[in-house]
Amino acid sequence: MSEPALPEMVVVIDDDYAMRLSCGKILTKMGLRAETFEDGARGLDGVGTARPDMVIVDLKMPGISGMEVVTRVHEIDPQIVIVVITGYATIDTAVQAMKCGAYDFLPKPFSPDELRLIVNRGLERRRLALEAQRHEVEQSMLKRRFVTFVSHQLRTPLVAIHQYLDVLKHLDPTGDAPARRQEWLDRCLTRIEELQNLINDWLTLARVEGGTLFKERVKVDLTGIIPGILKTYEQTAAEGNISLEAHMPDGGLFVCGDRNCLTVLFDNLITNAIKYNKPGGGVTVSGSQSRGEVVIAVADTGVGIPEKYRPFLFEEFFRAKNDGAKKTAGTGLGLHISRKIVAEMGGTINVESEVGAGSTFCVRLPAWREPDKAIGSQNDVGQEASIDCR
Repeated sequence: MSEPALPEMVVVIDDDYAMRLSCGKILTKMGLRAETFEDGARGLDGVGTARPDMVIVDLKMPGISGMEVVTRVHEIDPQIVIVVITGYATIDTAVQAMKCGAYDFLPKPFSPDELRLIVNRGLERRRLALEAQRHEVEQSMLKRRFVTFVSHQLRTPLVAIHQYLDVLKHLDPTGDAPARRQEWLDRCLTRIEELQNLINDWLTLARVEGGTLFKERVKVDLTGIIPGILKTYEQTAAEGNISLEAHMPDGGLFVCGDRNCLTVLFDNLITNAIKYNKPGGGVTVSGSQSRGEVVIAVADTGVGIPEKYRPFLFEEFFRAKNDGAKKTAGTGLGLHISRKIVAEMGGTINVESEVGAGSTFCVRLPAWREPDKAIGSQNDVGQEASIDCR
C-alpha cells in the first residue's frame, strides 16, 4: 500500500518577522506545509533542499534582492510558482518581477483571505502545469513504444512472407508440387491480410487521434448494420463451429453518428467475440432501447477475461493473456478504437466477464432525437438526416 502524498509546500522569504509568522500560520491552517526564511540567501538554500511548490518572496530585502531570488528559483526549478510581496511604492518593480517569471504579486498590506486566494490559485496553476508535463512525457513514451511496436508488427509477417516465397522459388516442380505451392501461397495471403488489418487499424487510430474519424452525423439504424456484420462472419464462425445470433427489436434502434464508425465499432466487438470463443460456442448480439439510450450487448461463450486484465482492456496495444486461450492474431487497437468511437458519440462501453464462461461487452449510445422544427421551416428529409446532433 502506497503512502499518502504529502501536502504541498510553500516557502516564505521575508525579512519581516511578523510577516513570516502570519504567513506561516495561515498556510499551515490551509493544510499546507510551510517554511519561512529571513533573507534571500537562506531562502534559496531552503528552496534547493525542499523543492517547494510555491515561493512567496518580498521584493525589498537586504542582501540578495527579491528580484534575484525570482531568477535563481526558476534556475532551480522552472515549475515552482513564485508570488512576490511588495509595498505600494514598488508596484512597478512587482510588474517587472512578473516579467521575469513571477506568477503574481501581493501588495502590502494584504488580508489572510487575499493570501489564501492567491496561494490556491497559484498551486492550481502548478498542478495543471505538472499534469501537462506528465502528459507530454507519456505522449513521448507512447510514440517511442509505438515505433517499436510498429517495427516488430511489420517485420514479423514480412519476414514470414519472404521465407514462404523463398520456399516457392526452390520448390521441386515434380510430385505434389501443385498442392504444396498452393499451401505456401495461402500462407502468404494470410500474412498479407494481417498486414492489411494492421495498417487499417493504424489509419483508423490516426483519424481518432486527429479528430477526423467522424465524417458525418446522421440518423443510423443499428438493426440494419449489426445483422449485416454478422452475415460477413458466417463462414468464419462456421469453421470454428460457433453460432451467431442477433436479437433486435422490430421498430429499429436509431442513433446519431457516422455509419462507417458504427460499423467499425461493432465489427471489432463481434470479431473479438468470435476469435476468443470456444468450439461449439456462440455469439449473441442483443439490442434494446430504454430511457433515451440504445443498448447493444455483444455476448460470447468464450474463454473469458481474467479480472486483473479488465482495467487495461481499452488501452492501446493491450492484449489480455489467458492460458486457456489459443493465440490469436491482432493489433491490440480494436477495443481502444471502439472506446474512442463510443466516447465521441457521448456513450459508454463496459465489459462483464467470467473466466471459462465468456464475456459481454455492453455499449450504451444516446438514442436519436428528432430535431425541433423551426416555425416556417420545410420538412426536408435530406436536411434532417444530415443535422449535427451533438
